[in-house]
Amino acid sequence: MGEEKKIGEIAHYFSKIGVATIKLTDGDLKVGDTIHIKGHTSDFTQNVESIQIEYKDIQEAKKGSDIGIKVIKHTREHDVIYKVIE
Repeated sequence: MGEEKKIGEIAHYFSKIGVATIKLTDGDLKVGDTIHIKGHTSDFTQNVESIQIEYKDIQEAKKGSDIGIKVIKHTREHDVIYKVIE
């Protein structure tokens, strides 16, 4: 695994649909990136397959954005999102 850079944190998790809203506080994110989500009970890596802002699919989100992504495991508010840099 490559280097990791903090890009944001989980703002909310919708368990029924497996979607997390993320506040990008420290970096950008695009479809195809690999992220590592880490918190008290969360610790997993996944590929970003889609990003949405206000229910519209986008390819890339800039620092400062609030986005939604599908996650493969349960997350919690304040879990930290790292982008894995190959």
